[in-house]
Amino acid sequence: MKISDDIHNYYEKLVSQHFASLKLEEKYDTEFIADLICVVLNQLPPRYIRHEVDMAFYLPASERFEMENNVKVAVAKALEFMKENS
Repeated sequence: MKISDDIHNYYEKLVSQHFASLKLEEKYDTEFIADLICVVLNQLPPRYIRHEVDMAFYLPASERFEMENNVKVAVAKALEFMKENS
């Protein structure tokens, strides 16, 4: 059985959006960013979806807020970890 290319972890999108809002790609090189993404995503529970529309219609606002907050905390912790260990 092949897992569909459509299946992905929704946290990846949230992490990408938060990175963009912080303009991290302007501050760090691609190697640092790649490692940072791994550290961040390893702190978060996977949330697999097939279609973005599923999350838009079926995710309660409170859960979306919690997920976004989880990303902010994970990014802050990962940045601290990466800076200390680089």
